[in-house]
Amino acid sequence: MTQGGPFTLGQLAEALGATLEGDPALAVRGVAPLESAGPDEVSFLLTARYRRLAETTRAAAVVAPAEATALPGAVLRVASPQAALITLLRLFHPEPPHVPGVHPLAFVAEGARVDPSAAVGPFVVVETGARVGRRTRIGALAFLGAGAGVGDDVLLYPRVVIRDGVQVGNRVVIHPGAVIGADGFGYAFDGTAHRKIPQVGGVRIEDDVEIGANSTVDRGTLGDTVIRRGSKVDNLVQVGHNCDIGEDVILVAQVGISGSCRIGRRAVLAGQVGIADHVTVGDGAILTAQSGVPSDVPAGEVWGGTPSRPSAETRRIWAAERMLPDLVRRLRGLEKRIAELERGRA
Repeated sequence: MTQGGPFTLGQLAEALGATLEGDPALAVRGVAPLESAGPDEVSFLLTARYRRLAETTRAAAVVAPAEATALPGAVLRVASPQAALITLLRLFHPEPPHVPGVHPLAFVAEGARVDPSAAVGPFVVVETGARVGRRTRIGALAFLGAGAGVGDDVLLYPRVVIRDGVQVGNRVVIHPGAVIGADGFGYAFDGTAHRKIPQVGGVRIEDDVEIGANSTVDRGTLGDTVIRRGSKVDNLVQVGHNCDIGEDVILVAQVGISGSCRIGRRAVLAGQVGIADHVTVGDGAILTAQSGVPSDVPAGEVWGGTPSRPSAETRRIWAAERMLPDLVRRLRGLEKRIAELERGRA
C-alpha cells in the first residue's frame, strides 16, 4: 500500500480541521493504535471505552473528541474522531496513482468499449458488448461477460467475475473473488430428477456500493436482482436471485439471503444471519448475529435468535433456558412425590 507523509502536526490540524494542543512543527510518520503507537506516530481515541489506553499511549499525538482530558503528548481535538480518522488514514495511505490503459496481456473482444481513461490489468477478459467507464480500474484475471456494463470510477479487484448482462453503477468497489450474476439456485423436481429452471434475469448494482471478497450476487430468474445505492456487503455474503437490497444496507460476513427477499433501506444484518425466501425486512431493522429469519421483520425493530423474534423476547427465552435443568429436576421431584402420595392412598 502506498505510504504518505511524514506530516507535521500543524499540517494535520489544518487537514482535519482540528484544534491543536502541542508543537505544530513536530513531524509524525504514520498512524497506529493507542497500545502500539510509537513517539513518531499519531493515534486516535474514538470512544471513552479506550480512555485508559489513551492515558498511557506513547504516541506523539492523539486525535480525540473535544471533551477528552488528561492525555499525554499533543492532542488534535475534533468534532468527530471517526471522520477525522478516515481523513488521517487517507493522508498516510493514499490511493496508488491511476495509470490508464489496457495491459498487453488483457483480452478485449471486438465490440467491447473500454474508456481510454480506464486501467485494465493483465489477463483480464472483456467480452463482446461489454462497457468499461471512465477512470475505472480492473485488476488481473477479472472477467466481464458479454453485454456487462461497469460505470465510472469503479474498482474491480483481481479475479472478480461480472457475468453476462450485469450492470454496475459508478464508484462501486468489488473485492477479490466476488461473483456477480451467477445463476440463481432454482430447480423443479419432475419425479425423477431436479430440472434446472433457466435463470434469464440480470443483476443491477447501483452507485457507491461495496461488495466484499468471495461474496456472490445471483442473477434473477426473471427480472433483476438489485443492490441499491450506498449499500455495503461484507466478505462471504450470499444474495439470492431476485432480491432487492435497499439503500445504505449493511450485510455483515456470512449473511445468506434466499431468493426474492426485500431488505429495507438502512437495515443491518449482522454476521451469519440467514433469511428464508420471500421475506421482507423493514427499513432500519436490525438482525443480530446468527439470527434465523423465517418471516417478515417490521421496520425499525431489533430481532434476534432462531427463529428470530423481537430481541427483548429472545433475551427472556435465553434467560429461561438457563433455568431449564433446575426446573426439570424440580419437576421430576414433584412427579416422584405425587406418585408416592398416590401409592399411599391405594
